Amino acid sequence: MEINWLILGIVAVGLIILILFTIKKNQKDKKKLTEFLNNDFKRAEEDDLDPDNESER
Repeated sequence: MEINWLILGIVAVGLIILILFTIKKNQKDKKKLTEFLNNDFKRAEEDDLDPDNESER
């Protein structure tokens, strides 16, 4: 059985492109998630302070 190097090369290049695309997308998603969690934490902290101020009045 003979190895078809052309098809094997095309598949290898396709896999490399797919892996690079996935890594790049995950880095963008990680940045968005980090920003979301940081902003969400600050809002939750502010919400916790408001009920304390109302109960002191």
